Amino acid sequence: QVQLVESGGGLVRPGGSLRLSCAASGFTFGNHVKAWFRQAPGKEREGISFINTRDDDIYYADSVKGRFTISTNNAKDTVYLQMTNLKPEDTAIYYCATGPVATTIDTYYRTWGQGIQVTVSS
Repeated sequence: QVQLVESGGGLVRPGGSLRLSCAASGFTFGNHVKAWFRQAPGKEREGISFINTRDDDIYYADSVKGRFTISTNNAKDTVYLQMTNLKPEDTAIYYCATGPVATTIDTYYRTWGQGIQVTVSS
């Protein structure tokens, strides 16, 4: 079964850190783009980061730039999102996704994780 399995979410205080993991199961990422999206309550899903290993292109949305870091472990077929200095406005369901195009437009991504909750609250 082809799927992306996310882990690492949870509740954290403002200023804290979390690391999300997204492992490919039943397939390999290969050279496909790996991305992270999030959807906050009442808001549309937004692309916050992607990594394109074909040309070492990495993107961060302004809202997370300088605080979040995307990385991959090819041996484990896993993509990570290290999140630091978390803010209450980072509270959302986070999704990983993979596809052939380096973009923040979600319709270009073919395979999605199930989503994982991140809550930033004191």
